[in-house]
Amino acid sequence: MTRISFYFSTLSPFTYLAATRVEEIAARHGVEIIYKPLDIMAMFGRTGGTPPKDRHPSRQEYRLIELERQAKKLGLPLNLKPAFWPTNPAPSSYAIIAAQNAGGGDLGKLHHAFTRAVWAEDKNIAEDDVIRDCLKSAGFDPALADSGLLTGAETYVQNLEDAVSEGVFGAPFYITSDGAKFWGQDRLEDLDLHLAAPAE
Repeated sequence: MTRISFYFSTLSPFTYLAATRVEEIAARHGVEIIYKPLDIMAMFGRTGGTPPKDRHPSRQEYRLIELERQAKKLGLPLNLKPAFWPTNPAPSSYAIIAAQNAGGGDLGKLHHAFTRAVWAEDKNIAEDDVIRDCLKSAGFDPALADSGLLTGAETYVQNLEDAVSEGVFGAPFYITSDGAKFWGQDRLEDLDLHLAAPAE
């Protein structure tokens, strides 16, 4: 079975704008998704990127223009100045890793719940209550917020190493098992077309 390695950050507004479209694409093609949350700020430092706050003002301005434009196009609510951004993404990432290991819920809904909490609901995804609510809303046991912390931390670090070694430099980033790479929520149509293409 073809797999998609889905690299993302629970802080990423563009991952929020991707919503659950990769899950819809994967279901359509019978493809498995491996969820790989990572520390995007650390990845910027490893791959030549610059955190948003350190970018030239013109780049910062255009980023906000593009976010607003894409959110309107997709019909998603968006707060350009969220109350809790940036915050610590590790706890929410550990919860996703624990949920993926445990099974029984909807991982697409879970990662979107976290990004929506940041970019549309002004919630702090580093707080236990928010993490538990997101887990519950996606059909997972809220107690996963307290389990597998060591495994979560180790996997979180490994996801960054995997990302760097595979050429990932932004989020969301999708890599299929045949090595095709797609960066950004605006490349999901291309991912869909790639998966639909007959094998050569």
